[in-house]
Amino acid sequence: MSKRLQKELKEFMDAPQGWFKAELASDDNLFLWRVAIDGPEKTPFEKGTFKIEIEVPTDYPFKPPKVKFLTKIYHPNVKSDGGFCTDMLTTEGWSPQLKIQQVIDEIYRLMKEPNADNPLEPEIAQQFKTDKTAWAKTAKEWTKKHAK
Repeated sequence: MSKRLQKELKEFMDAPQGWFKAELASDDNLFLWRVAIDGPEKTPFEKGTFKIEIEVPTDYPFKPPKVKFLTKIYHPNVKSDGGFCTDMLTTEGWSPQLKIQQVIDEIYRLMKEPNADNPLEPEIAQQFKTDKTAWAKTAKEWTKKHAK
């Protein structure tokens, strides 16, 4: 399935998006991507750039990629070790019709609208639900410290 992956990478190179940049982590490994996402406007992540690693399985597109934040982020859906999961990236939620572009879109969407009902970091989710101002303040501080 590396032909499909090469095609997807070529699409990124031919028509770059304004809010993210995707490239191979190394020239000789089509299955490991590095993505830099600009924090969405009007969120605590604004003005930050978040580096993400996407590990594409060799049986892609039949299995979902694994996503990991390399940049620390204060977010209910991102573990302290950078682990990231959303329904789309589970075996049940994944479909071979989905592309890496849609994975990146989903990451961006969750940066704009965290899902505190399905958290990987319960304490951050609790703060997000009960004291959004304090959550936003900490998230903004982390962005300033880690995502510049």
